[in-house]
Amino acid sequence: MKLRVGLLVVLLSSVGCSASVEPEAAEAASQREAAPETPFTPRVVTEADIPADIDHGSWARLPTIQREDLDADGQRVFDLIVHPDSRYSTGLRGPIGMWMYSPPMAEHLFPSSTYLRFGHDNERDQRLVELAILAAVRALNSQYEWSAHEGLGRSAGLEEEIIDLVRYGRSLDVEGVAGFGEVERTIVSLVRQLILEPKVDVETFTTARRLFGEQGLMDLAGLVGHYTTVNYTLKTFDVQRSPGQELGLPLP
Repeated sequence: MKLRVGLLVVLLSSVGCSASVEPEAAEAASQREAAPETPFTPRVVTEADIPADIDHGSWARLPTIQREDLDADGQRVFDLIVHPDSRYSTGLRGPIGMWMYSPPMAEHLFPSSTYLRFGHDNERDQRLVELAILAAVRALNSQYEWSAHEGLGRSAGLEEEIIDLVRYGRSLDVEGVAGFGEVERTIVSLVRQLILEPKVDVETFTTARRLFGEQGLMDLAGLVGHYTTVNYTLKTFDVQRSPGQELGLPLP
């Protein structure tokens, strides 16, 4: 079945749970992918967790840029991101706030991020989009983005058992997980391979192409690439979750 665009899922009343074959990962990649199965409770960020070089307005290494500090072209880009109809209607925050240190980059990346997450007309299935994002940020060990998207995935209808499967890097060779059919399994397998392996294996590629079509497959790869860029932004500027927020990954 081909999807008109991206991860639209008009699919499926009856997708099965046939297992996909994952390639053997190198030892380091495997260790990075899987977290130990130990009891875990999300941890709340405290002031003591915030490094000394972090600005307490932006919660990053650089302060949040103010519109009045930009030149005319920078203000034009600022207004493309911060306006009443934007998801940033209340102002810059997180990695997008750091992007504004390069307005030309922000001008190109922000519309791309909107398209990859939501499509042209908000037509994407957000349950599957958030599954792909969670799989990507888990493989990247991005505590910030996991904590930002876990609740979004849950709100979009992503089942708790699937969230935990991704959170702990569990094997995809499982049966009986509610909602975890061929589509979900293929998304997680593809995303893990994109980040943790030298390339995507033929079986996963063929299945993903059949399910999502060629444009959908490219959009999925683009979504993963976008969150890799986000992760590099977070790491460069050491962007923090602010005190009082929860950290949802079992990382040191």
